[in-house]
Amino acid sequence: MTNTPWEAASPRYKKLVFTAMAIMGIGIILAIIGANIPSLPTVYTAIGIMLVGMLCHIAGMMVRAKDARQWRIENGLAAPRAPKRSADDAQ
Repeated sequence: MTNTPWEAASPRYKKLVFTAMAIMGIGIILAIIGANIPSLPTVYTAIGIMLVGMLCHIAGMMVRAKDARQWRIENGLAAPRAPKRSADDAQ
């Protein structure tokens, strides 16, 4: 793994981060437009768009955490998780 998280990031993580930034940017611009013209539906739409951007950002953080854990397992710095037991195994 390199010194910066961005260099070591997976392509899926990078796509999610750029998508989140673009969606948030569109939402912010729409919110500014909606605030300058008296249009409440535009502001509410902007809030919804920004919410989608935040969800993309959270998904990106989850992908990054998964990638980091996989790297630690591959390099012997963490133990793999034990498989979950099913209801049939408990009996």
